[in-house]
Amino acid sequence: MAYETIELAVEDGVARLTLNRPDRLNSFTVKMHEEVASALDTIEGDAAIRAMLLTGAGRGFCAGQDLGDRAVAPGGEAVDLGASVEKYYAPLVTRLATMDKPVICAVNGVAAGAGANIAFACDIVFAARSAKFIQSFANIGLIPDSGGTWVLPRLVGQARALGLAMTGDPLPAETAEQWGLIWKCVDDAVLAEESMKLARKFASGPTRGLAATKHLIRGSMIKTLEEELAIEGRWMRELGYSDDYREGVSAFTEKRAPKFTGR
Repeated sequence: MAYETIELAVEDGVARLTLNRPDRLNSFTVKMHEEVASALDTIEGDAAIRAMLLTGAGRGFCAGQDLGDRAVAPGGEAVDLGASVEKYYAPLVTRLATMDKPVICAVNGVAAGAGANIAFACDIVFAARSAKFIQSFANIGLIPDSGGTWVLPRLVGQARALGLAMTGDPLPAETAEQWGLIWKCVDDAVLAEESMKLARKFASGPTRGLAATKHLIRGSMIKTLEEELAIEGRWMRELGYSDDYREGVSAFTEKRAPKFTGR
């Protein structure tokens, strides 16, 4: 399928989805939302695709919403931003966080506003050393949407979450790594290589177990220890019957590389 605002390429079981409006720092329009949703349909519906990599074209990852796509002015007609969140941003963040496949994000430059929080919705986030994360909502009188008010305090604590959200100050990638906001900060020159290397590893791995891992960890914060232990038991029972478990044990005992199928 031909796209106007994104690119989708599949290789070695990895779907690489690139936000492709570099002249606008890959900011979202309605068209981009629709095309990203279509690409996610393809990724989720193709069993041969076993991992996803999200990144941006040009010098930035994503500047959030393209304000020109829903321009407002003092005294002019108001725009229902809640409808935009409900129709586009909330479903996108939910899909990234709950997809039954590993989702890696490679932040190649500025990630601002919703762009930052879309990155944080992914399972593993790499960032180029030159990248910055900006909760720019405060600068235009808004709150961090796209899951920002949920994910920030959970990842960095209330004090840092409030600082990021209320000042709108850029957070360098190295500091984001130190704070536990992202997985890894790497040199710009190796960002694509490092993120794709992990995506390929996931695509050839026991993806059913990886999917269960992400769902359990993401859901654990609203459960008691006893509830989580019970859920772990149910998943261990189910995964213990899987082909991947048997293959993993056989490969270990036979001292060979495993060949996982995701079944």
